[in-house]
Amino acid sequence: MKSIVAQVGLLGLFIAVAAQSATISTQNALCTQYAYASQDGYDILNNLWGMDTATSGSQCTYYYGVASGGGVVENNVKSYAYAGRQFTRPLISNVKSLPTTAIWSYFGTDIRANVAYDLFTHPDANHVNYNGEYELMIWLNRYGGVWPITESGSALETITLAGHSFDLYFGYNGDMKVYSFVVSDAAIGNFSGDILDFFNYLADNYSFPISQQYLLIDQFGSEGFTGTNATFTVSRFQAEVNI
Repeated sequence: MKSIVAQVGLLGLFIAVAAQSATISTQNALCTQYAYASQDGYDILNNLWGMDTATSGSQCTYYYGVASGGGVVENNVKSYAYAGRQFTRPLISNVKSLPTTAIWSYFGTDIRANVAYDLFTHPDANHVNYNGEYELMIWLNRYGGVWPITESGSALETITLAGHSFDLYFGYNGDMKVYSFVVSDAAIGNFSGDILDFFNYLADNYSFPISQQYLLIDQFGSEGFTGTNATFTVSRFQAEVNI
């Protein structure tokens, strides 16, 4: 079990991985752009991939601790600090279930961020895990008017999955096809569901090639744009890939 915190130059992140609690402190710092750690079947990544769009600030991800400081350029994602499940990459059509639980909270002011699952897929099982042919996102909340990637500027439809209502958006990130399920009602602070249901819905309704796509990564975290003294806490995150 591990917990992480991102000192992102705009908001802080504390993630407790698995079903245990952790004591906040500032040890085991991951402070370089893509600093990484692995523990108990989970990956922890600082992932400050958008740092070049920030005019100030810094980011560190700590095991068992968190702090934050400032940065600007409000419409650009600065980072996606996350915890992700480790697994042998399967064809999604061979997966029996992708059960997951995430319990989280956000505190602070002027927050512009989302809280989201982020999964990449590709026909090549050996493809890199930081992009894919397809990206599936499940937004459990959004702050400050941030939007998912969208071609039309409006949702394709509103549907119910995992007992919650989502607006479905589609767009491109370069050549990558991005489907985003964005919660359409109140924030889902305690989410439990089977992510395979979301893939099956896309296969049944939007020609997602489920028998040709390998699951590359299954991760949960927050894409941060801007914020003041903001702290994102995940008290429980569990994910499994059942074949």
